Formats: sequence, C-alpha cells, structure tokens
Amino acid sequence: MIADVLKEAIKRALEELSLSVPDDIHLEHPADISHGDYSTNIAMVLAKEVGKNPRELAEEIVKKVEEAKSSEAGSPDRPMKEVDLGKIEKVEVAGPGFINFYLTDDYFKSALEQILERGEDYGKSSLYKNKKILVEHTSPNLFKPFHIGHIMNNAIGESIVRLMRFSGADVSVVSYPSDVSLGIGKAVWALMDKGLESLDSLATVEEKLAFLGECYVHGTQKYDESEDTQKEIRSITNDIYTRNADSDAYKAYEKGKDINLKYFGAITKRLGSTFDDFIFESEAGKVGLEIVRQLVGGVFEESDGAIIYRGEQDGLHTRVFINKEGNPTYEGKDVGLVHLKFKQFSPNLSITVTDHEQSQYFDVVSHAYGKIEKQWQDAFVHLGHGRMTIKGAKMSSRLGNVPLAQDVLDLIIEVVREKAQEGEVLESEVIAIAALKYTILKNTLGKKVDFDPENATSVQGDSGPYVQYSTVRAKSVLEKSEQEASLESPEVPKELERKLVRFSEVVEIAIKEYAPQHIVSYITEIASLWNSYYTDHKIIGDEHEQYRLAVAQAVNTVLTNGLYLLGIKVPERM
Repeated sequence: MIADVLKEAIKRALEELSLSVPDDIHLEHPADISHGDYSTNIAMVLAKEVGKNPRELAEEIVKKVEEAKSSEAGSPDRPMKEVDLGKIEKVEVAGPGFINFYLTDDYFKSALEQILERGEDYGKSSLYKNKKILVEHTSPNLFKPFHIGHIMNNAIGESIVRLMRFSGADVSVVSYPSDVSLGIGKAVWALMDKGLESLDSLATVEEKLAFLGECYVHGTQKYDESEDTQKEIRSITNDIYTRNADSDAYKAYEKGKDINLKYFGAITKRLGSTFDDFIFESEAGKVGLEIVRQLVGGVFEESDGAIIYRGEQDGLHTRVFINKEGNPTYEGKDVGLVHLKFKQFSPNLSITVTDHEQSQYFDVVSHAYGKIEKQWQDAFVHLGHGRMTIKGAKMSSRLGNVPLAQDVLDLIIEVVREKAQEGEVLESEVIAIAALKYTILKNTLGKKVDFDPENATSVQGDSGPYVQYSTVRAKSVLEKSEQEASLESPEVPKELERKLVRFSEVVEIAIKEYAPQHIVSYITEIASLWNSYYTDHKIIGDEHEQYRLAVAQAVNTVLTNGLYLLGIKVPERM
C-alpha cells in the first residue's frame, strides 16, 4: 500500500537525521483534500524529545524526503531510492508542523487500473493468509422466536465473516443453539398438552414456529400454577437432557427442534448467512462438565457444593461453573464449547459475537479458558453489540415489545413498497435488508441502535438503499455506453478518483478493528461523491467518455464490494 511507502520514506528520513523512529508512524487523510492525500504529525511527536520547534523539525524531515526524490540519498546499504518515491508529487509543511504528502496523477490512474483489473477481488488482502478463523454468531434459543436481537447479531456476525474472508483467512462459521433448558421442557409439555396433531395440521414452517412460541408461553404459565405440572415438566426436561429416545416427550422435542432448525436455516439464508456447523448446548454441556470436574483443585475449586472459578486472581469476580445440583452452568457449557471448537476447527482466532451485556461474563470465562489451555484465551475475541429498538408508533404498535424477525422484515418491505412509484417493481426484500443492515452496521459495536424505517429506506443520504441506488446508477451508465472504459486520458483525477483508491486501506482497518462501520462511512462518502460527479460531468457522448466510464466502473466495483462486506446485495434496478 502507498501508506507503507510513505511510512518507510519518513522512517529513512528520521534515520538520516539520527532521530528515534517510533514503532508506528501515524498517517491520516486530511479532511480537505487540497491539504494533501496523507498527513503525519511525526515532527510534532518528536519535537520535544529533540528540543526543536515542531515546524523546524518538519522542514528538516521534508528536506530529506525531497533530496531522496532527486538523488540516491540514504546510507550505502539502505539507499532511499529503494523506496518508490516516484509516487509522491510534493511534500509540504503545514500549520504548527504537519507534513502533507501529495501523490501524482499517474499514481491515481495506476491505482484505478488495479480496481478495474481486480474487480470483485479488489480490496482483498493477505493479512491473515494461511490463518484459520472461526466465527460464532446468531445462536438461537430453540423453541423461542427468532427476534430483532438475532437480526442485529446476524448482521454484525455476517459482516465480520466476510471481512475475515477478505483478509485471506480460512473462515468457518458456527452457531451455538440452546437446545436444552427448563424453558424448552415447558414448551414441550405444552406441545403435548395441546396435541401434536395441532402442530401437524399447520401448513408452513412459519406457522408451526409461531405455534411453538405459543407453547413456550403456555408452558411457562402452567408451570407457575401447579406443582404437579412442575413435576411433569421437570421429568420432560430430564428426558431431553438424557436423550430418552423412548419417551413421547423426547419424540415431541425432536419434532419441535427440527422445525426450529429449518426455520433458522430459512431466515438466516434470507438474511444472507450460511453456517458450516452447529455446536449444541447439550453437547457442550456434557464436555464442559467433565473438563471442569477434572480440574477441581487446580483451575477450579469447590464452594458450598458448587464448583467455581475465582476470578479475583485476575482482577475480576467469581463465577459458578457447576451448580449445587451438579449441572453445568452457562460458564461450564462454554468450557465444553471452546474445547469442541478447537478440537473441530483448530482456529488461530476464535471470534464470538453476542449482546454486549455478556462482556463481563466473557472477561471471567476467557481467563478460565487460559488456565486450562493458554491458546483458548489467546485466540479468543469477544465482540459485544448493543440493543436495537424500532422507532415510530406504527411499527411499535404492530411489533410489540420483542419484535420478531419475520414481522420486522415484512414491515420494512411494506414501507419500501409504499415508497415505490406507481407501476414500479422493486426488489423490495433486497432493499429492506439493506436498510436494516446498514443501520445496524453504521454504528460502533456496543452502541444502541434506534431503527427508523422511514429514514432507513430513503434513497437520499445516509442509508443502505442510497448506496444501492448509487451502485445501480454506475452500472446503468456502463450498460448504456457503447464505448469501452479506459484510463488513457489527459483528464486529471479529481476528489472521487483520489478517494476510490483508499478502499483497500479502509478494508484493512475494518478487519484489524473488527469494525464494519468504517466500510459504511467510506462507501457512503463514495456514493455521495459519485452522485455529484454524475451531476457535474457529462459521461456518454463526451470527449472523455472512456475515462469517465472507467471512473463509473471503479465506483461500481468499490460500492459493490463494500456492500458485499456488509452482507448487502445490489438490486438489478432501482
């Protein structure tokens, strides 16, 4: 990347001046492009150390870089000419000591050519090449509805998966469904109480899932009303835990579980996700129970009949891994889960996406991992996200307190269709999902998201459909022209072209920081610049048509690839 070239040039200049070289030389893009393509504050950072005025030191650094551009400056064994300074047009000192770099027009044309040549591969890197990365996200509670929280988790998890794949890694994706609990026992009891024939009579998976949700509520109510019912439900729960295949309850459970998993596959596919495998809570629980028990007296200790991990040794707090009844808690099950993950996938990096309220929980659990197998903790990354609410009385009244995924999607699709012009046929679901995912991913992880369907579905400004519309517009220009795109033109690259070539850099930052919001901000700016370019420049029929087609093609590539990283498709037309 060009940023690496500039950092190396600064580093060599500092060495020539016998100055210390920081581990990381900070570069940024000036807000105003007239101030250069890159800027560094390195002179201001080092000025106090060397006892010089920052601007004076900046001028000395710039002089060394400029000398290197016109000579073979540098030490005999490390000549500056090895650094490709031909991409630098000029270097200037600004303000109190900033150093601004301006890149050549030829550099931008060459970089644009790379976009055209690489196409859908543009932005991919070798950052994590030959690494195995495991991502766990969208882990449902079976027999409970797939709700708005799952949508948020899925949007973030899927984007992280795609970013990691762009890094060159071998990426596997798993879900960790909760398939055993007292709550599931309550739902199965209610299913048997209402009669399996009631479930069988329903035509669609959606209807059957809604019925199972009603069973969950019905079973919970009855559990609180009768001790006899409690005994029945606990017996059913035990049949599920022990996989008593001969019991009617377990057969009913298996039927309900199958329906839930089919629905999970359908709704996540609709959202653009696929999974390589499930690791079920019941499976992890058995493994975790055995591991924790074996390590009592070492990693874990007994306390009042339970088995605990004293997190105070890590500056944290104590948590229970096996309760007094001898059953694994969520903590104990997670020990089994991480064991199964490493046994099956051997990841170099294991990423888990959950609600941010589980952050303190994972602080303790991950330290326990490290006491069992150091690699389990070293490879572990927890990404916590905030909660999402729906803005607007209409949406709130129809969706209730915990909006279901299906209902949320259907209502956004309805809003999209209401906005369509008469006779216009839109890919409503593709646009609706873009509106939803963009709103989720534009926020920093951990922050609350307030989804406003009216603003989110707008094709003007800060929205997924706006970026989709801009992408379709670029594609449409290419389809209408009979010319071929070419960068062989005297036309000077403008702000749009100068920022298009930053895509790979933005992707790398998003990968390193697990931060899809960087992609959102960047492609929204590109979409805005492209729409201004489209308005201000005649493309088809102009003497510079081929060059401007190349710009349109680069825009289409960057926006398409950026939307892909967010899990968003591009419609055929808008």
